[in-house]
Parts: sequence; structure tokens; C-alpha cells
Amino acid sequence: MAELPSGLLEACVVVGVPSDKLRDLYQLQQQSKLNELPLLEAEVLQVHAPPFVSKETNSSQSIGPAFSRVQRRRSFIKKKRRDRAAEVLPNGETTNRTEASSATEDISVPKDLDLIALPQLCFPDGLQLANEQREDSYHFLVFTDLFGNRTHGVVVQYYRSCLEGAVQNGHRWNSSKSRLYTPFAMCVISKFPYYNALKDCLSCLLVQLRPARQADFEETIKEFSAKLSLVPLPPPGQLHVSFNLRPLNVVLPSREDQDSPVIDIDLHLPFLCFTHTTLLQVLSCLLQEQRLVFFSADWARLTLVAESLLLYLQPLSWQQPYVPVLARGMLDFLMAPTAFLMGCHISHFDEVAAETEELILVNVDDGIIQSSCSETIDLPAIPLAAAESFMSRAECLQLHYDLELCHLGAGTDANALRCQRREWQTRRNTEIQNIALELVVNIFRGVQDFLNHEHRVFNSEEFLRTREPADQSFYKKVLETHIFHSFLRDRLNRKRDTFSRMEQNTRNYAHSQTFSNLLCHLPGLKFPQKAVKVFRLPEFPPPLAYHYVQNYYSDMVSSLGKAINATPTDESALLARYHYLRGLVNTVSNRRLDALEDFQSLYKTDSDIFPSQMVKSLVDSLPEGERLQADKRPELKRLISQVKRDQERERARNGNWHEEDAVKRFKLPKKYMQLGEFVKCIQESGIVKDQGTIHRLFDALTVGHQKQVGPELFRVFYTIWKETEAEAQEVCLPASVLEHIEPSECVFKLSSSVKTSRGVGKIAMTQRRLFLLTDGRPGYVEVAQYRDLQEVKVSSAPFLLLRIPSLKLRVQGRKETFEANLKTETELWNLMVKEMWAGRNMADQHKDPQYMQQALTNALLMDAVVGSLQSNKAIYAASKLAHFDRIKMEVPMMVPKTTAETLKHKINPSVELAAPQAVDVLLYTPGQLWVSVSMGKVMVFDASSWSLTHTCHVGNARLNCMLGVDKDQIWMGSEDSVIYIISMVAMVCNRQLTEHRAEVTGLAVQMFFSQKVAYSCSAEGSVMVWDVATLQVSFKPTLCYKEELWSVCMDSGEVCIWHIKDTTKPYHRVALQDCSGCYCVIKVKNQVWIGGVGRSSTKGKIYILDTERHQILKELHGHNDKVTAICSAEDRYVLSGAGKHDGKVAIWKVE
Repeated sequence: MAELPSGLLEACVVVGVPSDKLRDLYQLQQQSKLNELPLLEAEVLQVHAPPFVSKETNSSQSIGPAFSRVQRRRSFIKKKRRDRAAEVLPNGETTNRTEASSATEDISVPKDLDLIALPQLCFPDGLQLANEQREDSYHFLVFTDLFGNRTHGVVVQYYRSCLEGAVQNGHRWNSSKSRLYTPFAMCVISKFPYYNALKDCLSCLLVQLRPARQADFEETIKEFSAKLSLVPLPPPGQLHVSFNLRPLNVVLPSREDQDSPVIDIDLHLPFLCFTHTTLLQVLSCLLQEQRLVFFSADWARLTLVAESLLLYLQPLSWQQPYVPVLARGMLDFLMAPTAFLMGCHISHFDEVAAETEELILVNVDDGIIQSSCSETIDLPAIPLAAAESFMSRAECLQLHYDLELCHLGAGTDANALRCQRREWQTRRNTEIQNIALELVVNIFRGVQDFLNHEHRVFNSEEFLRTREPADQSFYKKVLETHIFHSFLRDRLNRKRDTFSRMEQNTRNYAHSQTFSNLLCHLPGLKFPQKAVKVFRLPEFPPPLAYHYVQNYYSDMVSSLGKAINATPTDESALLARYHYLRGLVNTVSNRRLDALEDFQSLYKTDSDIFPSQMVKSLVDSLPEGERLQADKRPELKRLISQVKRDQERERARNGNWHEEDAVKRFKLPKKYMQLGEFVKCIQESGIVKDQGTIHRLFDALTVGHQKQVGPELFRVFYTIWKETEAEAQEVCLPASVLEHIEPSECVFKLSSSVKTSRGVGKIAMTQRRLFLLTDGRPGYVEVAQYRDLQEVKVSSAPFLLLRIPSLKLRVQGRKETFEANLKTETELWNLMVKEMWAGRNMADQHKDPQYMQQALTNALLMDAVVGSLQSNKAIYAASKLAHFDRIKMEVPMMVPKTTAETLKHKINPSVELAAPQAVDVLLYTPGQLWVSVSMGKVMVFDASSWSLTHTCHVGNARLNCMLGVDKDQIWMGSEDSVIYIISMVAMVCNRQLTEHRAEVTGLAVQMFFSQKVAYSCSAEGSVMVWDVATLQVSFKPTLCYKEELWSVCMDSGEVCIWHIKDTTKPYHRVALQDCSGCYCVIKVKNQVWIGGVGRSSTKGKIYILDTERHQILKELHGHNDKVTAICSAEDRYVLSGAGKHDGKVAIWKVE
């Protein structure tokens, strides 16, 4: 049977006092035998859960028409307690039970709904009878199962006269004496926290119940429940659902996206209850997972405030026990030793404070927080800079609705007034969410910089080093919590949630600030209010008649069809929501194929909301006849095939499910490590990721003994590395020195104070130069920029009868040699300066700044190795890391003149990876370079600074081609036969074209009259033409032929040029010198650029040919592996990417 979508209603439960017990009490009251009204035990009286109607059929495939999961049901045994002959009443009287009745009554309930504690929670103060009518009272519940899944309940306590209109033994009861009122509690349970909406629904129910007879009481509630079971939940996004329940129009707001929670409460309530300082204290306690108890005289306030505070912490999710309403009989829960968040009535405050220890007590009514031991709390506060930023933002909030009504007249339409209030609340909620999210981002900014995704390791010690000293105690506690562990797991899984989006949006600004300055000066983030549509459901039918319910669904499908037809094609997100809703309705009304067709449409409109599990269930439940019909509809056949492939991939991944949950902390090794273990340990530590560098480091640390690194040696090396790193960050240069160096330059190494030929001072090493920081009054003396060095050698300076080791530098343009008496540091500085010099030369010749960064890493590793070994072999060991200096000595570094003149710059997409990745595809769009590397990873670089701005994953297979279709669409053809569409504005991939049956190999776009069309081809030979506006296959391709066709082959160094009118054989061939194969080709102006690989070596080559004369103009050597991708940037530059042994992108100037 197909799994049905979750709807608004899980169950509606009525709790109260059984009628027979009420009769007994009523009789005693009429006889004046009750001294006081007793406190009674509540019982479950009714349970109403979907489905309420079903079609009578023998088919096992029928589905009960209600929005609810198909629920396995069990019996809830309601104790009648009639097995005793007499029962003692509170006043000491006894009642005889002579009626013949069963001892128990079975109530059918959903299997996963636990009703044992529900009566207590519906009456947390106990069930109290009354002599007069009382006001209706609402409160809210949260239930959590063993797996942490939450269910939500809204309860209304409603007083009704006892035995009103009741008849017993043929006589109507005379209620002329004092009347007795009993409370009933109606609890509506839902999978989602629609607190306001369900409160509105219960308010409408009470309007119907008040005039209803006792005999109609149960039927009225059942009809109410059946109506709610017909309400579909809105899909994530900007489409709400509304329905009329008379007299109110009820609105169900949608979630912002798949990973966001439903928000249907007033998020500003905590701001009304607490000062900003107290509010931050409460949030700090939650982040540190303390044992918190909230107190209030209002049961409703407990849940609403607790829920709001947990929403402030999104996307961090509370992982501990959570019971916002504790009945008086549940106070023993507060003795639990673990962290929790619970709520009690204020009357228990003194009792709880006296009987329990180490609790954080929050008085919601008075806005006070204290511990159970004292009137203050001794816990670390939220980091000061983040707290100050939060408070400055919160000061600007307008929290009083009445202030916005001053200029308005009195409203006469209740629903219009409610709509106006709802719009105000939505604006406030959005503002508060943004302020709270900014607080979370400010607290945890930079966490991802200390993650190793390959080994799933978080380097907590290094993260702590970057925090302010005053904030260390806060972070030490938070880093040990479950809530932070879950947050880390999402970061390691590269979850694209609200935190990652805001952190990315503010990262560029963050990089220009110190951490403490950043939080105080982060500009206020303005989030445009997204336009919201509301889909109004048809009027409810008689909900307990199958025929009427089916007609209701047909009306809903018709309304959704009209909405789809009226929506412009460029509003794809809204179209997706309408298709999703219609798919839900078709599912519950047994129109499976129509439902699958609607869900198939989500691929082209918004695949992010594609309900994978529901579609899988639908496909599995298709009868043979419907499966045959689906095979005749191409789009459904493709969908079913896709579902089957996804199932196979999911089964293959199930063996590795634990890897997505694992989060490790970096720890120093405790045993000797071979090379493989050493590589993993160094990568986890965050020192360096490049495997080649780690291999050389291993050789350096194992010079003179067995090829393994001991734990003590590693600890010393790691400590020295981190100390050197910290010292470099603490170097404070005076303004007179800073004006001589670039803003981006940092001092990475300082020598001891030494005598030099230019004065006494410390030699400073930056990534660009060496300079002397003079002693006494600090001053700047330029020693040399690395590119200007001509000679570096070790010498000795005479001093009396001694020869002191010194370092001599000969600098271009200077006659005198610079000499520094570095003494015991001479050999190390000689190695480091030579490595920096060689790295600078390679960076200049290859136009690749990454060489300079790698040379700096090598130099700093040399320093750490010498400090670790402290032996006569230390310098020899450090020389193992002189990578670029060795290349300079062993291999000529000269780049051919033609290549040097044409090459402008290089970028390395694999700089943060353990090993280079092949560049599969390149695409230039105005201002951006798109680079696809292995397994669908796409990196976006700013074309002015060549800095990485975004990273996203597109499917799980290699990409073969990319195309900029319009200002907001990038199409990407994949080996998995799908064309993925990325929005350039939102940087999300949420649309797919799935019509191809084999890997997509090429894409092109052109204007066809006034219509823009895109072409795609796949490996099995099919070519499709797409209407870019509608994403539909439009017509058969009509290619616009040119006179010539140029072709190259991966296993040949020959270019074939064909006449279009005669394709029997090429009319011209061009042999490419020393070329064994070609992999990509592009036409730029009057040139053809061809990327290939050399025959005599495996290095990549680019050949430039003249399109008129068919002659080779240039041969460029810029890659160490075959050239695999090539693209043009506005015909001014050509960009080329190479295979995995090189992995870099080169930018070439077009003549």
C-alpha cells in the first residue's frame, strides 16, 4: 500500500470524566452530600484518527481518502473500573455499581500515538469540577518519541453543564438546583507545530459545540476531525494553504525550505517576557545544554516561549529531553541526571528549587533566571561581541502591534483584521529569525575552516585558539554538547541551510575584519520579503461520506489546475508548489498515475521539494494494469526508471550510512605511525593537505632511523608548528614599518636579534620579501624581494679570532652584498630563503601564485622539523622539504617564450584538496568562471580576483558540458543522463531535465526567430531541442550549417577539416607536432584552440591554428597533464583546464 502524505491531523482526542461517574457525582450534589467538589482523574473518552471513510472494495490497493500516513492501529484499553462493587468518593460516600457492563472498552488509535500520559497533560493542574461556567482555556503540548521525532498538540479545556439534556431510566434530569459543570479537553495532534492554526480550528469547534446536544457531542467532534483530515499541508516555499471552518478562515503557513521548521507562533513573545540580557543568558544555557526548567502561571505561555527560544537557535537543534508542560504528577522528571528543557506551573517554583540541585530556573512571568542554588547563574556568557551585535539589532524591533494601528479606523470584518494581524506577525517573525540567525552565525563563524571533510575531523583545539580569551570557557562547554555535535555533522555533510547561506553571504566582509571587530561592525542584513501566495481549499463536503469526499478532491484538483494554467512559466517555484499540492491530492484520491505526473513536473520546476519516499511508495504500489499504462507514457516511464536507479544507489550507500553521522575530534597519536597513518594524521591536524608535501615531511622526520614517526616526535613537531603559527599572529609591526609592505603581507618568521651589514635587528620573512626590523626604535630596512635575489649562500664573518656563520645575499641592482651573522640559525635560513626564492621564480614564470604559497609552507615546515629533531641531522632532514629549490637545481625552469608571453595567470581549484582533481569542464559567464571537477563538484571563481566564491555539488557523476543559457540559468550535462540547471542568482541547483537516456555529451544555445532554444545531445546519438522558457522539448533540430567542420580525436594528433556538403572524407588534415591525442577544441575570433597531450611527455599542450590558412600559429606548454577543458572569456582570454596530475586552470591572452 502506498505511503500517504502527512496531513494536518494525526488524531483528535477527547479527555474528561466518564458519564457514569458524572451521574454519580451529580446525584450526590443534588442531595447536598458533596462538601467540596473533588479533583478527579481524567480519562480518554474519544479518539478520532484518519482515515474516516473508505471505499468498500476487495482490492488491497485501495487508499483511505485522507491526508495521513497509512497507520497501523492498535487498541487503547480504556479502564472502566467496574470490576469493583463500590467506589469511594472524596467525601467518604460510596456508590454501588449494579449496572451490567464490560470491564474494558477498546478504542482504536494509531500505533505510534501514546495516550497513556495524555489525560494528565490535558489537565496538568488536575480535572476540577465547577459550580459555574468557566472561560475556555488553551495550552500547547510537545510529544517526543524514542527516535527524537516530535508531535505537537493543541488543547482546549471547555466547560459543559453536567447531564445537560440527559435522560436516564426514561426520566429527564431536573437541573433546577445548583448546576455542576465539568471540563472536557479536546486535543488536536499534528506532526507539525501549527499552533495558531489549530487553536483557530478548536475555536471554531467550540462555536459548534456550545449549542449542540449531548447526544450530538461525539458526532460533532468526529465531523470536525474528519474535515481536518482532508487538509493537505503546504509544500516548503512561498505557498500557504487556507480553508474556511466557519466562522474563521484558517491559514497554514509553509516552511521556508525543506530543512526549515514550520513557524506558526508569535516569535516576539520572549522579547516581551525578558530583557535582552536575560534572553541571552537563557540562550547561553540552552547552547551549553543545562538542565532548564521554565515556570509560569499560564500553561500556554510555557510552550510558546520554549518553542520560540528553540527556533532562535536554528539551524542548531535541541537534542535533549524536551517536555514544555509537566503535569503535577510528573515533577519527578526533574530528577533526571541528564540535560533537559521542561516547564512547570509557577506554584511549584519553591518546591523545585528546594528539592533539586544544579537546575537553571527561568521565571517566564517575571523575566528572571536563576539557579536552584542561588539567585544568579554561574555559567559562561555568550561571546561579548556577538551579544552586543544581537542587542543592537534587537533594540530596533517594533514589538507592539497597537502602535501600527494608530492611523487606522475600526475594522468591521473579523477575517480581514486577522489577516492584517497575521501579516504584521509574519514581518516581525522574519526580522527576529534574521537577528537570531545572525547571532548564531556570529558565535560559530569560521567553524568550517577547522573541518577536514575527507576524514570527518573537527580540530577543536585550533578553533578555540581563534576565539577571544574571555570567550574560551563558553566555547569549551558548547563544543562538548550534542547540539553542537549535530551542527558539526551538518557542516561535514555540506548541508546548505540558513547558517551556511548567511555565513557565505557575509564571508567576504568577514575576511576584511579581525574577528572581534567583525561582530561589532557587521552591517545589518536586509532580506527582501518574498511574495507569498495563498491557495484556498474548496468548501468542506460532508466529511464522512466517501462520494462527497471524492468530489471534494476532484474540485481541489480542478482548482489547482486552474492555478497552474494561470501561473507564468517563469515563476517555476510557484508552479512547483501547485504541482506538489496536486500530486498530494491525486495520491490520496487513488489517482496514482496523475500524482506521479505531477511529481515528475517538479524536476523542471523545483527538484528540491521532490518527495522521494512518497514517489517510491507510489511506484511500488502500482498494480500491474497501471504499471503497463505508465510504460506507455514516456515521462512516467523515465520517472519510474529514475526511482529504481535511486533505490539501487540507496542500497549501495546503506553500508556507509554511519559515515555521514561520524564526527571525530583531532587527537595526537599514541602509537608509531607508518606513512599512510602519518598522512591521515597530518591531514586531520590541518597542518597541510597536499599528499606530496606530507610524503616529503615524513622523509624529513624519519631521517636516520626506521620509516615511522613516534608519538613523542609528532607531539613535539605539532607543538612547535602551532607555537610558530601563534607567534606569527602576535607579531605587531609599527605603522612606520607597515607603510613599506603590502596590506596582505604577514610576518611568518623572525630571526633572533643579529648583526647585519645594514644594522642590528631581526630579519623578518613575509610571503613577498625579507626585511630588517631594526632594534631600539623599530625601523624598516629592505633586504630583498625574493624575485630580485641573485645569490644565496652560507659564509662566515671574522670576529677577533673566530669565524661566525653568516648568510650572504646578492640582490639585483645593488652593488653591496647583504650579510647577516645568523650564527646557529644560518643553515636553516639558507634553506628557507632558497626555497622562497625558487618558489617566487616558479610563480613568476608559470604565472601561478600557488607556487609561492606552497614554498612558504615548505619553509615553515623546515623550521618546525629543525626545532623537532635538535640533532646534527636536523638541517639535512629539513633539506628534504626544499622541493622547489631541488626542482630549480635538477630541471631547467625556463618556460618557452611563446608560452610566457601568452600565459596571464593560473588558478588551482584543488588547493584545499589532498590531491589535484582533473578539470572536467570550464565555462565563463560575465564576471564568473565555472569549474567542474570530479563527481559533479562545481566551483565558481570571481573573474576579477580569481578567488573562490561558491561551491556546489550537482548530482553524483562527472559533468561533461556546461552552458550559460540566459542571465540566470547554467545548464550542466552529466554522465548520469541528467541536465542540471543552476540558478546563478540563488546559486542553487533545483531543476533537472531527465529526457535523455544516456550521458549528456554536448549543449548549445541559439535564438530561433524570437524564441531562445537550447540543443542537447547524448551518447546514444539523440539530439533534443528545448524551449528555454518552458523547459519543454519543442521541435526537431534544424542545424545552422557552416561551410567547415573541424574534428579532433583523443587517440590522434591530427586535425581533420571537413566540407559540410561532402562528409565522405576530410578535405584537409593538419598534423600537430609531438601530439598523441586531443581532448577539447574551441573557436576564438579567427583562431581554433586545441587542447591535447604531448607524445614525448605526458604534459599538456595547446595548439593555436589559423582558421583561414589552417596553419599552426602557436604551441603552448602550460600544464603538467593533458588539457581536458577549454573555454573562451569574451574572446579576450582563453581558459584551459588539465587532468588530475595537474588540476589547474590557466588563463591565456588572445592575440
